[in-house]
Amino acid sequence: MKIAIFGKRRQSPEDLPHISALMDFLSARGIFTCVDRHFFEAMSRLTGDALPADDVFDDEDFSADFCISIGGDGTFLRTARRVGEKEIPIIGFNTGHLGFLAEHSIDDAPAMIDALMRGDYSVESRSLLEGKGIGGKVKAGISGWGFALNEIAILRQDTASMITVNTFLDGMPVASYQGDGLIVSTPTGSTAYNLSVGGPIVQPTAPCWVLSPIAPHSLTMRPLVVADSHVIDISVESRTDTYRVTLDGRSLILPIDVKLRLRRAPFVTKVVHTTDHNFVDTLRAKLLWGISKRDE
Repeated sequence: MKIAIFGKRRQSPEDLPHISALMDFLSARGIFTCVDRHFFEAMSRLTGDALPADDVFDDEDFSADFCISIGGDGTFLRTARRVGEKEIPIIGFNTGHLGFLAEHSIDDAPAMIDALMRGDYSVESRSLLEGKGIGGKVKAGISGWGFALNEIAILRQDTASMITVNTFLDGMPVASYQGDGLIVSTPTGSTAYNLSVGGPIVQPTAPCWVLSPIAPHSLTMRPLVVADSHVIDISVESRTDTYRVTLDGRSLILPIDVKLRLRRAPFVTKVVHTTDHNFVDTLRAKLLWGISKRDE
């Protein structure tokens, strides 16, 4: 078995022994480990010893049976971006905060690795959004990694003036959202930025997108759930010459004459779970979903 390891560069001192123990455990099980160079150098510097690894890689120059993400959900999103079209299943060990994607405790890492070796796990496929810029200057469209596992947000650019986000589904006018912007969320991202603006929680494997306005100027504008088979076209009106687009937190500034086209990506992100995992239990554990003080 071969495992590629990614992680955030700043780990808390109490997590460092657990990370070192995980690396030693993988070696003891005869698992070939390749480590992202940035994470390797950061951990080696923090611990004072070279992180035990069979190989160190740069960028997307790796292959593996599984990937491990050590950090929070932001680290998991960056890992998913590095994995991309390889569709290698990812296990998230949480050394961050809430941890919807990085749901496994770093303390439970040895047990999870043993479960992998026994084949005692499940893999869940998560859809991604693909965003492309249309029109305007050729170099003004979305460049680099144009995919998002959580959401693509269209936002006003550093101004007190609201923007208008004209939205179409397969060419059919849906709404002109006036306010601070619009979030187009995947089911995975429904518990992220989407939730903070009042959007619904969606089962991660549901075949849909959520359109959630940000600080809408009208009380009639509410989040809308649509099938993920649609192509979403967006144009922006603003008093300024630019607007901002974020893809899982990565920010781009686009000229106002550049339109966006969003659709389902041609690949998925695969998330590894224990066989007894279910989404409702995750909601209860992370958000205290449905828990009443009367039950105490």
